Amino acid sequence: MTRQIAVVAFAQSDHRRTTDELSEVEMLMPVLHEVLARTGLRTSDIGFTCSGSSDYLAGRAFSFTMTLDGVGAWPPISESHVEMDGAFALYEAWSKLLTGDADTALVYAYGKSSPGSLRDVLTRQLDPYYLAPLWPDSVALAALQAQALIDAGDTDESALAAIGARSRAAATANPHAQLRGPVPQGDHLVRPLRTGDCPPIGDGAAAVILAAGDRARQLCARPAWIRGLDHRIEPHSLGARDLTDSPSARLAAERAGAFERPVDTAELHAPFSSQEVVLRKALRLGEEVVVNPSGGALAANPVMAAGLIRIGEAAARIHGGACDRALAHATSGPCLQQNLVAVLEGDPR
Repeated sequence: MTRQIAVVAFAQSDHRRTTDELSEVEMLMPVLHEVLARTGLRTSDIGFTCSGSSDYLAGRAFSFTMTLDGVGAWPPISESHVEMDGAFALYEAWSKLLTGDADTALVYAYGKSSPGSLRDVLTRQLDPYYLAPLWPDSVALAALQAQALIDAGDTDESALAAIGARSRAAATANPHAQLRGPVPQGDHLVRPLRTGDCPPIGDGAAAVILAAGDRARQLCARPAWIRGLDHRIEPHSLGARDLTDSPSARLAAERAGAFERPVDTAELHAPFSSQEVVLRKALRLGEEVVVNPSGGALAANPVMAAGLIRIGEAAARIHGGACDRALAHATSGPCLQQNLVAVLEGDPR
């Protein structure tokens, strides 16, 4: 890369079980105002805007066009959208800035999971011929992955419970998290997963601003430089995969440069406790790495924004001096089907 791009600002909403009183635009507006205020930029100063969301959650086609009212689309702006988590929108914006077509980019994502049955909605991600007609929901598929890990000797139910407890304890310091502090492990939801192994269902939004080169240093005292960014995908058929491993996450990390030098912090998009086990192994994260100091997706999992939040949380720790080199991960699809890895670094102190 001949051009250096950095995350210079991050903002997110308070993640809540329901936001019936708010539309997507009303939920997103304060986040957009906050992220712009952190840099002093106005909408007219942004060179490119990219968003991530899902029409399936909103229940209507082209719902993302409504949120452009919150951004301000007049005078006309350079804008794009991905029907994916906002982390993948960030990938598009990063690519745009690398070309030199823009110096700044606004990336935002949002999701309201509360109005419908999320477990049913997510079945629409599955293979439409063999899997989707059977309606296996996201929790049942994650339970298959968890059981495969237990059978392989990689974990057990008590170890999974410890992951959930650690994540929600870390979220005590996160004012935006939906679940904070001690949370009962609860009954089995789908064996071997208990309610404490599963993410909360809720609504939320997030936004980041990217900037290139000297512009980044003007906007942020300690930019979080994106040293590498890559995403890969597993076979669509779950039967063609080893659910105890994630070759795509490993390859994305390798291509992003994660294995060149150790990281001190990792924000992993692991909606289920068992998925952290898979990712720790695939990404070669030792016990010395601080994993999900924000609480991760087990503390707040707004669908379509949770992956972008992982990048934002990692960047915020670099901005504040809490870490120097961080790995951020985002996923989409069943059982870690798609994986994106970003490596972020701060300037030497």
